[in-house]
Amino acid sequence: MERAWFAILIICALGSMVCAVEGLGVNWGTMALHPLPPDIVVQMLKDNGIKKVKLFDADSNTLQALANTDIEVMVAIPNNMLQHLSDSYKAAEKWVDKNVTRYNFSGGVNIKYVAVGNEPFLSAYNGSYLNNTFPALQNIHKALVKAGLADQIKVTVPLNADVYNSPTDNAVPSAGDFRADIHDLMKDIVTFLNDNGSPFTVNIYPFLSLYADENFPTDFAFFDGDSQPLVDGNVQYTNVFDANLDTLVWSLKKAGVPNMTIIVGEVGWPTDGDKHATAASAQRFNQGLLKHITSNQGTPVRPGNIEAYLFGLLDEDAKSVAPGNFERHWGIFGYDGQPKYELDLSGPLQNGGIVPAKNVNYLAPKWCVFNTNATDQSKLLDSIKYACTYSDCTAMGYGSSCNNLDVYGNASYAFNMYFQVMNQYEINCDFTGLAVITEQNASQGTCKFPIGIAYGAYGAAERSIKTHSILAAVLLFGVTFILSFL
Repeated sequence: MERAWFAILIICALGSMVCAVEGLGVNWGTMALHPLPPDIVVQMLKDNGIKKVKLFDADSNTLQALANTDIEVMVAIPNNMLQHLSDSYKAAEKWVDKNVTRYNFSGGVNIKYVAVGNEPFLSAYNGSYLNNTFPALQNIHKALVKAGLADQIKVTVPLNADVYNSPTDNAVPSAGDFRADIHDLMKDIVTFLNDNGSPFTVNIYPFLSLYADENFPTDFAFFDGDSQPLVDGNVQYTNVFDANLDTLVWSLKKAGVPNMTIIVGEVGWPTDGDKHATAASAQRFNQGLLKHITSNQGTPVRPGNIEAYLFGLLDEDAKSVAPGNFERHWGIFGYDGQPKYELDLSGPLQNGGIVPAKNVNYLAPKWCVFNTNATDQSKLLDSIKYACTYSDCTAMGYGSSCNNLDVYGNASYAFNMYFQVMNQYEINCDFTGLAVITEQNASQGTCKFPIGIAYGAYGAAERSIKTHSILAAVLLFGVTFILSFL
């Protein structure tokens, strides 16, 4: 049944639920040391009228919480599973049976898509997944066919916008094509997807254009700016989102699938971790995006409805910071499900703000700060580095919300972040006498000292194991980048 993905809802439920853009999706990532329980997140989705969610795995706790909600779900296969699924059709059958068929019943999970990999052709991966993504995609589709689900559940591959480009000497959308090193592979994939009624899923990040190039015109990254337009023949582009999306449209035309369905799988703006990453800029971008989408104008080359998933729903304090400190601050909600800025999900400013998470279980109102009575400070820097190794100190980086602290403020922030991650056990607020527990809020100006989320009923033992696994990942992949400001 056809429908306008971004028609405004006419009827809103009473109470705290808001009127949201119909079909609006969000990315729900769970790379957090103390994540919100899935049932709280699902209720938050419902309260905000969000009817589509994109996941990065097929976690059973998450899917069970989404059961009987009618929220459309995109489950995902991580990149590290692609080789196995490309080598073995039986493995693909087992994955579909466990993560898709299992939930296909009345009152189950409304799975709409299976994402095979996540940006597997990203240039930074140096070709690691070039040989196994397409075979894995084919095997998963074949398994869905065998399960009798291929008509209702489609496969897709979320791809970064770096899979296509325009030449530097003619940097306009109409000159766009798939990257030379993957051109033939991309043509095979888009033909396969199109033949099977599956969409092309692309992740577009105007913020990264601004982050990567100091000379990039700031207003061109937003939807309400007045920068000089990009002229492409008879077409003028006033924002980079439309220009980027139409570059993909031209690439698909040249690949022989001009009418292929496109989903914007990720689009958003971070609120911390860089001088351009602020709540004000995030509000400006996301509100402009929603207004732009609800206009149903589309882009100059592809007019009409645009289906998009905001990135992201919540901050994730255990993500790798290799791309930048901002990676942990994409959420429209903070780590605890509280809104970071006003955002009207209806698009044209009809509703007001978004609804926060309810019944969040916090740890006690206690903070761990620098002990001003400490006489031996010889290990202060080492202690800060240790604390930041096992917690998130990205807000202390250049241009970030806690960048203006002095060395003792840095110590307090680092000690507290570690203390909260470690569930406020007193032994974790010592640092050879350099730290002390206080019940007075230690926040300083724009720098907020958070209180952690208690584990609560969501599998304390399981959460503990997962936390230690994530901490190991933080140690392996993030420490050098996090500590570059020290």
